[in-house]
Amino acid sequence: MDVLKAEIERKRKELENRQLVGPQRKYFKREELIKQTNEEYEQRRRAKHQDESDDESSTSPSVASLLKKKQEDERVLPRKEVIRRLRDRSEPILLFGETETEAFHRLRRLEILEPEVDRGFRNDFQEAMEKVDQIYLDEILKSQGKTEDGKSVHDVKVEVEGTTLEDIQTIAQELGERRNKGKDADMILTALKFILQMWGERLNARPEADKMSMRGKLASATYGQTQSYLRPLFKRLRKNTIPEDILEHLVRIVKNMLLREYVKANDAYLQMAIGNAPWPIGVTMVGIHARTGREKIFSQNIAHVLNDETQRKFIQALKRLMTQSQRLFPTDPSRSVEYNA
Repeated sequence: MDVLKAEIERKRKELENRQLVGPQRKYFKREELIKQTNEEYEQRRRAKHQDESDDESSTSPSVASLLKKKQEDERVLPRKEVIRRLRDRSEPILLFGETETEAFHRLRRLEILEPEVDRGFRNDFQEAMEKVDQIYLDEILKSQGKTEDGKSVHDVKVEVEGTTLEDIQTIAQELGERRNKGKDADMILTALKFILQMWGERLNARPEADKMSMRGKLASATYGQTQSYLRPLFKRLRKNTIPEDILEHLVRIVKNMLLREYVKANDAYLQMAIGNAPWPIGVTMVGIHARTGREKIFSQNIAHVLNDETQRKFIQALKRLMTQSQRLFPTDPSRSVEYNA
């Protein structure tokens, strides 16, 4: 009851303060109360707006300078690069009613919110082709067909190791005979680099028109992609960290390849890449008894191409070197794979 009396007294004092009731006036119109309330609200709103305007006027020079500096620092990427990055993220390159600048800002927001993108299996060959085209364009703009050392701008990059044919013949005889893992790895590395060098020199010996044609660009891109694929294999061979089962396959492949036994080299390659295990990926045991074919699952029977992406790439590059070796050092049709293909 006291609470109710206090509320009635508060209401009465509020009306007296607003001068709506008094000793001479016992009643009031609700319209007058609403009008006074609205006027007080407008006064408070104007005062607050005035305070905010004063604050903005005092800080506007610094804000304007920051915005100007931000606009100067911000660089808009070329449209082609924006499209490539959006497609890498599986995003639409242009939304309905969106400008190219807005698409660039959308890309920036995506890169800030999700800096890492799972790109999966990338089209490395397309990337190599784009790199070849860009290199050609840059070199043509810099020169008129020749570099300072007299080489063509369309030549592929060849690493010269100084290995001779006599060294390769010696490697072909000694490879795998000493049962020395480190020595075998060094000889395999030397032989593969020699074939890669011979392939690059053959590409550079082409006429200039062939290098600039689409077929020539494809060959150059394939060579550059093969170089990048073989780097992990060369690194493991150099540091002698390659697994023994893969090294055994490489010994047989390279030895037969250097002896021009390309059919045997191809068989050894298939054993390494595909294998002949009943379950090449792996087996989950079901039950307590081993199956009859389980003892056949050894490391030399497992398909190494299925292990990881890096091994898949250098195994594919190794097959390209085998093909080029057969073209560089031909032999009898009976010992060749797809003779004159």
